[in-house]
Amino acid sequence: MRLPRPVLIATVAATAAGSLLLTPLRAGAEHDPPVREGSAAETDAATAPASAARNALTAPVADLAADTRGYPREQVLSPDPENPADKSLKLGLTPYHAIAPKLNALQRLGDRVSVEVTGRSAGGHRLYLVTVTAPESARQTRAQERMRELIESAPRTAAKDPAVKTAYKMPVFFNDNIHGNEWEGTDAALALIERLATAKDAKTTDLLAHNRVYFNVTANPDGRIAGTRANANGFDLNRDFITASQPEVRAMRQIAIDKQPAVMLDLHGYVNGTLIEPTTPPHGENYEYDLFLRNTYAGALGMEAAVNGLGYTPAKDGVEPVQIPFRDQREGWDDWPPIFTPQYAAFHGTVAAHTVEIPLAVNNSAYDTLPVEELRRRSAINVAVAGAAMRATLDFARSHRASLIADQIEVFRRGTTGAAQVPVSAETVPGVPGIGPEDVYTTDFPRAYVIPAGGAQRSATAAARLVDHLVANDVRVTRATGGFRLAGRSYAKGSYVVDLHQPKRGLANVLLADGRDISDKVSTMYDISGWSLGRLWGATVERVESGSLAALPLRTVDSATRVGYVAAHGDLRLRLDTPQEIAALNSLLKQGVSVRQSAGGSVVVPSSARAKAAALARVYDVAFDATKAARGAVLHRVRVAAAVTPGELFALREMGFDVVPVSTAILNAGFDWSTADVLFVSSGLNHAALTASARAALDAFLSGHGLVGGGATGAALNAAAGLLAVKAVQGNGDANGVVRVVNSTGVSAGAPEHGFVYAPVWFTDLGPGVRVEQSYATGDPLVAGHWRPLDDGSGGPTAAGGQASVVSGPHTVLFGTQPLFRDHPKGEFPQVGRALLTVSRAALTRQRPHPTS
Repeated sequence: MRLPRPVLIATVAATAAGSLLLTPLRAGAEHDPPVREGSAAETDAATAPASAARNALTAPVADLAADTRGYPREQVLSPDPENPADKSLKLGLTPYHAIAPKLNALQRLGDRVSVEVTGRSAGGHRLYLVTVTAPESARQTRAQERMRELIESAPRTAAKDPAVKTAYKMPVFFNDNIHGNEWEGTDAALALIERLATAKDAKTTDLLAHNRVYFNVTANPDGRIAGTRANANGFDLNRDFITASQPEVRAMRQIAIDKQPAVMLDLHGYVNGTLIEPTTPPHGENYEYDLFLRNTYAGALGMEAAVNGLGYTPAKDGVEPVQIPFRDQREGWDDWPPIFTPQYAAFHGTVAAHTVEIPLAVNNSAYDTLPVEELRRRSAINVAVAGAAMRATLDFARSHRASLIADQIEVFRRGTTGAAQVPVSAETVPGVPGIGPEDVYTTDFPRAYVIPAGGAQRSATAAARLVDHLVANDVRVTRATGGFRLAGRSYAKGSYVVDLHQPKRGLANVLLADGRDISDKVSTMYDISGWSLGRLWGATVERVESGSLAALPLRTVDSATRVGYVAAHGDLRLRLDTPQEIAALNSLLKQGVSVRQSAGGSVVVPSSARAKAAALARVYDVAFDATKAARGAVLHRVRVAAAVTPGELFALREMGFDVVPVSTAILNAGFDWSTADVLFVSSGLNHAALTASARAALDAFLSGHGLVGGGATGAALNAAAGLLAVKAVQGNGDANGVVRVVNSTGVSAGAPEHGFVYAPVWFTDLGPGVRVEQSYATGDPLVAGHWRPLDDGSGGPTAAGGQASVVSGPHTVLFGTQPLFRDHPKGEFPQVGRALLTVSRAALTRQRPHPTS
């Protein structure tokens, strides 16, 4: 289920079945701000183990397209140890350790079922992709891959190719259990695989002769086992697609790229009645939404008939009829950000993509309080509902195969030719009722984006990371083999160009564009509304509206050119402008290298450490320049006690900090403060809720050590401890997006001119010794996102304009922005890294013995 909160604005009401029932939102209806990660209302601190972060940062992704064997591709999977604590067992569902034996048995049923391992989860569990199709020789498989590539790269040719029309096996994809405690999609998938493997009827034979059916059997095995929404790193995987910080998401991304499904379902729970997309406005402006809506709505109608046809009733079973948000709701369940699986899949050519929310809650409080018999009754109904939706999707794919392939081809044709989008209307999308002006979202695509090289680039390391991320998303990138001019501007050799005349132009633009301020479009958003990698990842990205690329000296790349190097002589300067540079510094400190502070936020590495620097330049792709700068204060390894969100904890570990998670409960249980040098708090630590001894120990620590605070929670601890004399002002807790900021020369030196906010905070009434490190731009600082004033007129973006967003004192730094949000705004990370280094250095001048409690 998408919901990370108790209610979905005002549209959610509890039902007798204990699930969520969406009801039409009345005009003028009031709603409470949603509770979201990083907001002031969050109370939990992340506790993920460091091993899960290491797994996520290093896990490889299988290249599924490289395997040209025919089908079936059978393998015997080794069994997993039996785990009696697997949370699936209580529900009468398939525990993770039983999946491998089940897949082995399914492969033995005939020649239709193949199993591949696409990677491992953050917790180290195998991720299984099952393919069901009619047998293929290796030659036939290669022919299928040629047709898939033709559809993407030469769509006009594909549209005329008779083989594509008659022989192409259209891919259908079922993604199951992405939220670990929404279990039943996996069991429905296993049942459907078995039926497809053994059925002899003409309809099944025809389906498998003309389609490949793919199943990601459990997208989140960590959560399935533990009964948690998130994976072992605490990440909601259905929020990670544009960042792809987690290995499970990278595996799903590769399926979308290599298999190129035309139709997909993402199975969730629990909304009663069963919720089947398409969604409410606002709709993503970079989709070919006319094609997407036509097919997704038609597919939803088929699923609605199948699910309602099961015969469950509110009175007898506690099951409400199906609802389709586009038809039945006004707002609150949108498809604006590309962070959700179906919305991300649309950019890879999926023209019918659905989240399906099965009806009866069996997780969270229901799991803990309901009798086992009732839980199993509900799970059995949920499996049946999921199965009905999946079977109806296969019927839709089989009966609409020709038009679905044609529409996927059309998505790629528009991209490659630079054709205009088609606004949705009753005329352009016949058969879909209720289309109005509120559903029309299109954009003006630029001709290209340039990521310049040389002096015009803020950070070569950040630029290289961005290029590699674009390529990993199957965005086509070229690199200049010589200098060139475009749209009246000159660019150096080595600059990267992203031509928007490419098959996946929508994905390229949704990643690089600023985005849009949609505050006036709807009263609330389901999740984030701004995310621009072009503004938040630390690289300089320039939008080019027009001009010809035909004569430019460009060559397609499959990875960025490495930029890391080490000067041959003398001491070395390492800038601290990217997460990789912070990580390289932390590695040097852990190795005992005497690194010293330098001017401008850089550090000086002694020439004696050149070999270590060379190794790190290769690992992190960072530059160590020659320097004659005077050496400043010696830096020391920083151990961070952190009460933070999962995304922030992961980002700290990505930057190489030694982190020990803390929280109110951990401190109350007794915490050894000698294991920490600095405290970072943004979530899950309430000074007033500490026991007397825990509070005394914390206060004693803060009297001799530094604090970095994030958001309202960090500001509240600062006030309770009496550290920095400021007043924290809480903006609209439902606001989020990309904002313009003005940086100073301290922790924000060299940072991008844009930041990210989520439940924004700003600081006023600054006392003596308080330094403004960063401010919100004057006027309305919001560039892209959703940020409205509260009903009384306060809390809006203009109230924040010109106010301090980051402040510091001798031993404290407070952030009103969200520089580590969900591990996404990479260009903002160094602000936190510098803050931790700064307050830990300051603490050395007043260090006292570490207290314990």
